Amino acid sequence: MSSATVVPETRDLTGDDARRTLRDCGRRKLIGDAFVRLRVADGFSHARSLAYTTSLLLVQAIIAIVGVAVAFGSGGVSHVIVRTLHAAVPGPGGDLLTRTVAQANAAGATHRYGGLAFGLVGSLVTASTTLAQIERAFNRLYGVEQDRPTLRKYGLATVLAVTAGVFICIAFAALALGESIGTSLHNREANDAWAVARWPVSFALITVAVMLLLRHSPRRRQPRLSWLAFGATVSALLWVVVTVALGVFFSLSSSFGDTYGPLAGVVALLIWSFLAAVAVLLGAAMAAELEAVRAGVAQPQDPKKVEHSEPRRARPLDAARAS
Repeated sequence: MSSATVVPETRDLTGDDARRTLRDCGRRKLIGDAFVRLRVADGFSHARSLAYTTSLLLVQAIIAIVGVAVAFGSGGVSHVIVRTLHAAVPGPGGDLLTRTVAQANAAGATHRYGGLAFGLVGSLVTASTTLAQIERAFNRLYGVEQDRPTLRKYGLATVLAVTAGVFICIAFAALALGESIGTSLHNREANDAWAVARWPVSFALITVAVMLLLRHSPRRRQPRLSWLAFGATVSALLWVVVTVALGVFFSLSSSFGDTYGPLAGVVALLIWSFLAAVAVLLGAAMAAELEAVRAGVAQPQDPKKVEHSEPRRARPLDAARAS
Protein backbone atom coordinates (compact mmCIF):
# COMPACT_ATOMS: atom_id res chain seq x y z
CA MET A 1 0.00 0.00 0.00
CA SER A 2 1.21 3.51 -0.81
CA SER A 3 2.25 5.63 2.15
CA ALA A 4 2.67 8.80 0.07
CA THR A 5 1.07 11.93 1.45
CA VAL A 6 -2.22 12.84 -0.23
CA VAL A 7 -1.73 15.88 -2.46
CA PRO A 8 -4.67 18.28 -2.04
CA GLU A 9 -6.20 19.61 -5.24
CA THR A 10 -4.96 23.13 -5.95
CA ARG A 11 -6.71 23.86 -9.22
CA ASP A 12 -8.76 26.69 -7.71
CA LEU A 13 -5.81 28.40 -6.03
CA THR A 14 -4.59 31.66 -7.55
CA GLY A 15 -1.90 34.24 -6.86
CA ASP A 16 1.15 32.03 -7.41
CA ASP A 17 2.92 30.32 -10.29
CA ALA A 18 4.91 27.14 -10.80
CA ARG A 19 8.27 28.80 -11.51
CA ARG A 20 8.18 30.88 -8.34
CA THR A 21 7.15 27.89 -6.22
CA LEU A 22 9.90 25.79 -7.79
CA ARG A 23 12.47 28.50 -7.14
CA ASP A 24 11.36 28.98 -3.52
CA CYS A 25 11.41 25.29 -2.60
CA GLY A 26 14.62 24.55 -4.53
CA ARG A 27 15.12 22.05 -7.34
CA ARG A 28 17.49 19.85 -5.34
CA LYS A 29 15.05 19.49 -2.44
CA LEU A 30 12.16 18.89 -4.82
CA ILE A 31 14.06 16.13 -6.61
CA GLY A 32 14.98 14.48 -3.30
CA ASP A 33 11.42 14.62 -1.97
CA ALA A 34 10.08 13.39 -5.31
CA PHE A 35 12.36 10.34 -5.13
CA VAL A 36 11.07 9.62 -1.62
CA ARG A 37 7.49 9.97 -2.89
CA LEU A 38 8.27 7.58 -5.73
CA ARG A 39 9.71 5.04 -3.32
CA VAL A 40 6.95 5.18 -0.67
CA ALA A 41 4.28 5.07 -3.40
CA ASP A 42 5.72 1.70 -4.50
CA GLY A 43 6.77 3.33 -7.75
CA PHE A 44 9.48 0.81 -8.59
CA SER A 45 6.95 -2.03 -8.47
CA HIS A 46 4.72 -0.08 -10.85
CA ALA A 47 7.77 0.53 -13.07
CA ARG A 48 8.41 -3.22 -13.26
CA SER A 49 4.80 -3.80 -14.34
CA LEU A 50 5.10 -1.04 -16.94
CA ALA A 51 8.35 -2.53 -18.23
CA TYR A 52 6.66 -5.86 -18.90
CA THR A 53 3.59 -4.39 -20.62
CA THR A 54 5.69 -1.92 -22.63
CA SER A 55 7.92 -4.69 -23.95
CA LEU A 56 4.89 -6.77 -24.88
CA LEU A 57 3.25 -3.75 -26.51
CA LEU A 58 6.31 -3.07 -28.68
CA VAL A 59 6.31 -6.62 -30.01
CA GLN A 60 2.58 -6.60 -30.75
CA ALA A 61 2.69 -3.16 -32.34
CA ILE A 62 5.46 -4.33 -34.67
CA ILE A 63 3.36 -7.33 -35.70
CA ALA A 64 0.39 -5.03 -36.35
CA ILE A 65 2.38 -2.54 -38.47
CA VAL A 66 4.07 -5.25 -40.48
CA GLY A 67 0.69 -6.93 -40.87
CA VAL A 68 -0.71 -3.75 -42.39
CA ALA A 69 2.26 -3.52 -44.75
CA VAL A 70 1.95 -7.14 -45.85
CA ALA A 71 -1.82 -6.96 -46.26
CA PHE A 72 -1.64 -3.89 -48.49
CA GLY A 73 1.60 -4.74 -50.28
CA SER A 74 3.85 -2.00 -48.90
CA GLY A 75 7.18 -3.79 -48.72
CA GLY A 76 9.33 -0.78 -47.81
CA VAL A 77 7.64 -0.34 -44.42
CA SER A 78 9.80 -3.03 -42.82
CA HIS A 79 12.98 -1.05 -43.48
CA VAL A 80 11.39 2.02 -41.89
CA ILE A 81 10.40 0.00 -38.82
CA VAL A 82 13.90 -1.45 -38.44
CA ARG A 83 15.48 1.99 -38.60
CA THR A 84 12.99 3.37 -36.09
CA LEU A 85 13.60 0.53 -33.64
CA HIS A 86 17.36 0.99 -33.75
CA ALA A 87 16.90 4.69 -33.01
CA ALA A 88 14.35 4.22 -30.24
CA VAL A 89 15.49 1.06 -28.44
CA PRO A 90 19.21 0.70 -27.68
CA GLY A 91 21.49 -2.27 -28.29
CA PRO A 92 20.35 -5.90 -28.21
CA GLY A 93 16.79 -4.80 -27.37
CA GLY A 94 16.51 -3.14 -30.76
CA ASP A 95 18.07 -6.17 -32.42
CA LEU A 96 15.49 -8.41 -30.77
CA LEU A 97 12.62 -6.27 -32.07
CA THR A 98 14.07 -6.14 -35.58
CA ARG A 99 14.06 -9.94 -35.59
CA THR A 100 10.37 -9.67 -34.75
CA VAL A 101 9.94 -7.68 -37.95
CA ALA A 102 11.53 -10.50 -39.97
CA GLN A 103 9.35 -13.08 -38.24
CA ALA A 104 6.20 -11.05 -38.88
CA ASN A 105 7.12 -10.72 -42.56
CA ALA A 106 7.63 -14.48 -42.82
CA ALA A 107 4.30 -15.16 -41.12
CA GLY A 108 2.55 -12.65 -43.36
CA ALA A 109 3.67 -14.52 -46.45
CA THR A 110 1.58 -17.50 -45.29
CA HIS A 111 -1.26 -15.77 -43.44
CA ARG A 112 -1.75 -12.41 -45.09
CA TYR A 113 -4.25 -10.98 -42.61
CA GLY A 114 -3.35 -13.08 -39.57
CA GLY A 115 -0.58 -10.79 -38.33
CA LEU A 116 -2.73 -7.73 -38.93
CA ALA A 117 -5.64 -9.08 -36.89
CA PHE A 118 -3.59 -10.49 -34.01
CA GLY A 119 -1.29 -7.48 -33.93
CA LEU A 120 -4.06 -4.87 -33.87
CA VAL A 121 -6.14 -6.65 -31.23
CA GLY A 122 -3.11 -7.44 -29.10
CA SER A 123 -1.76 -3.88 -29.39
CA LEU A 124 -5.07 -2.33 -28.39
CA VAL A 125 -5.51 -4.60 -25.37
CA THR A 126 -1.90 -4.23 -24.20
CA ALA A 127 -1.86 -0.47 -24.77
CA SER A 128 -5.04 -0.09 -22.70
CA THR A 129 -3.53 -2.24 -19.96
CA THR A 130 -0.33 -0.19 -20.00
CA LEU A 131 -2.14 3.13 -19.70
CA ALA A 132 -4.39 1.70 -16.97
CA GLN A 133 -1.24 0.73 -15.07
CA ILE A 134 0.03 4.29 -15.52
CA GLU A 135 -3.19 5.59 -13.99
CA ARG A 136 -2.70 3.35 -10.97
CA ALA A 137 0.94 4.42 -10.58
CA PHE A 138 0.09 8.12 -10.90
CA ASN A 139 -2.78 7.78 -8.42
CA ARG A 140 -0.48 6.29 -5.80
CA LEU A 141 2.06 9.06 -6.35
CA TYR A 142 -0.65 11.60 -5.56
CA GLY A 143 -1.81 9.56 -2.55
CA VAL A 144 -5.03 8.47 -4.27
CA GLU A 145 -5.80 4.90 -3.25
CA GLN A 146 -8.84 4.22 -5.45
CA ASP A 147 -8.69 4.05 -9.26
CA ARG A 148 -11.60 4.90 -11.56
CA PRO A 149 -14.36 2.32 -12.13
CA THR A 150 -13.29 -0.35 -14.59
CA LEU A 151 -15.12 0.86 -17.70
CA ARG A 152 -14.07 4.48 -17.23
CA LYS A 153 -10.52 3.46 -16.39
CA TYR A 154 -9.92 1.33 -19.47
CA GLY A 155 -11.96 3.61 -21.73
CA LEU A 156 -9.76 6.56 -20.80
CA ALA A 157 -6.66 4.36 -21.10
CA THR A 158 -7.62 3.50 -24.68
CA VAL A 159 -8.12 7.16 -25.59
CA LEU A 160 -4.76 8.13 -24.06
CA ALA A 161 -3.03 5.24 -25.82
CA VAL A 162 -4.21 6.64 -29.14
CA THR A 163 -3.48 10.32 -28.41
CA ALA A 164 -0.28 10.26 -26.35
CA GLY A 165 0.91 7.20 -28.27
CA VAL A 166 0.72 9.10 -31.56
CA PHE A 167 3.04 11.83 -30.21
CA ILE A 168 5.57 9.23 -29.09
CA CYS A 169 5.47 7.41 -32.44
CA ILE A 170 6.01 10.68 -34.34
CA ALA A 171 8.92 11.55 -32.04
CA PHE A 172 10.61 8.20 -32.66
CA ALA A 173 9.99 8.50 -36.40
CA ALA A 174 11.56 11.96 -36.45
CA LEU A 175 14.69 10.61 -34.77
CA ALA A 176 14.91 7.49 -36.91
CA LEU A 177 13.95 9.00 -40.27
CA GLY A 178 15.39 12.46 -39.73
CA GLU A 179 18.21 12.03 -42.22
CA SER A 180 15.89 10.68 -44.91
CA ILE A 181 13.40 13.51 -44.39
CA GLY A 182 16.16 16.09 -44.58
CA THR A 183 17.52 14.62 -47.83
CA SER A 184 14.06 14.69 -49.39
CA LEU A 185 13.88 18.47 -48.90
CA HIS A 186 16.44 18.96 -51.73
CA ASN A 187 17.76 22.06 -50.00
CA ARG A 188 21.10 22.08 -48.20
CA GLU A 189 20.17 24.81 -45.71
CA ALA A 190 16.83 23.19 -44.92
CA ASN A 191 18.54 19.80 -44.65
CA ASP A 192 21.09 21.14 -42.16
CA ALA A 193 18.40 22.92 -40.17
CA TRP A 194 16.26 19.79 -39.95
CA ALA A 195 19.25 17.67 -38.88
CA VAL A 196 19.45 19.85 -35.77
CA ALA A 197 15.75 20.62 -35.29
CA ARG A 198 14.59 16.99 -35.26
CA TRP A 199 16.12 16.49 -31.81
CA PRO A 200 14.26 19.28 -29.99
CA VAL A 201 11.12 18.46 -31.99
CA SER A 202 11.24 14.85 -30.82
CA PHE A 203 11.97 15.94 -27.26
CA ALA A 204 9.02 18.35 -27.33
CA LEU A 205 6.66 15.65 -28.63
CA ILE A 206 7.67 13.24 -25.87
CA THR A 207 7.19 16.03 -23.31
CA VAL A 208 3.70 16.74 -24.64
CA ALA A 209 2.84 13.05 -24.47
CA VAL A 210 3.91 12.81 -20.82
CA MET A 211 2.05 16.04 -20.04
CA LEU A 212 -1.14 14.54 -21.50
CA LEU A 213 -0.72 11.52 -19.25
CA LEU A 214 -0.14 13.74 -16.20
CA ARG A 215 -3.15 15.87 -17.06
CA HIS A 216 -5.68 13.10 -17.57
CA SER A 217 -4.49 9.86 -15.94
CA PRO A 218 -4.71 10.61 -12.19
CA ARG A 219 -8.16 10.38 -10.63
CA ARG A 220 -8.25 13.97 -9.45
CA ARG A 221 -8.62 17.50 -10.77
CA GLN A 222 -5.17 18.37 -12.02
CA PRO A 223 -3.79 21.94 -11.91
CA ARG A 224 -2.98 24.02 -14.97
CA LEU A 225 -0.45 22.64 -17.43
CA SER A 226 2.24 25.02 -16.19
CA TRP A 227 2.34 23.03 -12.92
CA LEU A 228 2.82 19.79 -14.85
CA ALA A 229 5.37 21.08 -17.36
CA PHE A 230 8.42 20.68 -15.11
CA GLY A 231 7.67 17.04 -14.28
CA ALA A 232 6.90 16.22 -17.92
CA THR A 233 10.13 17.86 -19.06
CA VAL A 234 12.16 15.91 -16.51
CA SER A 235 10.49 12.66 -17.63
CA ALA A 236 11.31 13.31 -21.29
CA LEU A 237 14.88 14.36 -20.48
CA LEU A 238 15.53 11.29 -18.35
CA TRP A 239 13.97 9.08 -21.02
CA VAL A 240 16.36 10.45 -23.65
CA VAL A 241 19.34 10.15 -21.29
CA VAL A 242 18.46 6.52 -20.47
CA THR A 243 18.11 5.61 -24.14
CA VAL A 244 21.37 7.29 -25.20
CA ALA A 245 23.34 6.00 -22.20
CA LEU A 246 22.19 2.41 -22.71
CA GLY A 247 22.94 2.69 -26.42
CA VAL A 248 26.50 3.76 -25.65
CA PHE A 249 26.88 1.04 -23.02
CA PHE A 250 25.66 -1.74 -25.31
CA SER A 251 27.85 -0.53 -28.17
CA LEU A 252 30.96 -0.49 -25.98
CA SER A 253 30.27 -3.63 -23.96
CA SER A 254 31.74 -6.82 -25.34
CA SER A 255 30.65 -9.03 -22.44
CA PHE A 256 26.91 -8.28 -22.23
CA GLY A 257 26.01 -10.50 -25.18
CA ASP A 258 28.40 -13.24 -24.04
CA THR A 259 26.93 -13.16 -20.52
CA TYR A 260 23.27 -13.47 -21.49
CA GLY A 261 23.69 -15.31 -24.78
CA PRO A 262 20.42 -15.72 -26.69
CA LEU A 263 18.56 -13.90 -23.89
CA ALA A 264 20.59 -10.71 -24.34
CA GLY A 265 17.89 -9.06 -26.45
CA VAL A 266 15.15 -9.83 -23.95
CA VAL A 267 17.23 -8.63 -21.00
CA ALA A 268 18.26 -5.43 -22.79
CA LEU A 269 14.68 -4.65 -23.78
CA LEU A 270 13.42 -5.16 -20.22
CA ILE A 271 16.24 -3.03 -18.77
CA TRP A 272 15.44 -0.18 -21.14
CA SER A 273 11.69 -0.48 -20.54
CA PHE A 274 12.16 -0.47 -16.77
CA LEU A 275 14.47 2.55 -16.72
CA ALA A 276 12.19 4.42 -19.14
CA ALA A 277 9.22 3.70 -16.85
CA VAL A 278 11.19 4.93 -13.83
CA ALA A 279 11.98 8.12 -15.76
CA VAL A 280 8.29 8.76 -16.46
CA LEU A 281 7.22 8.00 -12.88
CA LEU A 282 9.98 10.15 -11.36
CA GLY A 283 8.83 13.09 -13.46
CA ALA A 284 5.25 12.45 -12.31
CA ALA A 285 6.45 12.34 -8.69
CA MET A 286 8.08 15.76 -9.19
CA ALA A 287 4.83 17.18 -10.54
CA ALA A 288 2.96 15.75 -7.54
CA GLU A 289 5.53 17.04 -5.06
CA LEU A 290 5.52 20.52 -6.61
CA GLU A 291 1.75 20.69 -6.16
CA ALA A 292 2.13 19.36 -2.61
CA VAL A 293 4.51 22.23 -1.87
CA ARG A 294 1.93 24.63 -3.29
CA ALA A 295 -0.72 23.14 -0.98
CA GLY A 296 1.55 23.37 2.08
CA VAL A 297 1.99 19.60 2.61
CA ALA A 298 5.50 19.12 1.24
CA GLN A 299 6.28 16.03 3.36
CA PRO A 300 6.26 13.17 0.80
CA GLN A 301 5.47 10.36 3.26
CA ASP A 302 2.42 10.27 5.51
CA PRO A 303 3.36 9.05 9.05
CA LYS A 304 -0.23 7.96 9.71
CA LYS A 305 -0.18 5.65 6.71
CA VAL A 306 3.16 4.23 7.83
CA GLU A 307 1.78 3.43 11.30
CA HIS A 308 -1.37 1.96 9.81
CA SER A 309 0.59 -0.30 7.45
CA GLU A 310 2.91 -1.67 10.14
CA PRO A 311 1.99 -5.17 11.37
CA ARG A 312 0.66 -5.48 14.88
CA ARG A 313 3.07 -6.79 17.46
CA ALA A 314 2.23 -8.75 20.55
CA ARG A 315 2.29 -6.59 23.65
CA PRO A 316 4.39 -7.80 26.63
CA LEU A 317 2.32 -9.22 29.46
CA ASP A 318 1.72 -6.97 32.42
CA ALA A 319 3.96 -7.89 35.32
CA ALA A 320 1.01 -8.38 37.63
CA ARG A 321 -0.77 -10.66 35.18
CA ALA A 322 2.43 -12.59 34.57
CA SER A 323 2.78 -13.29 38.28
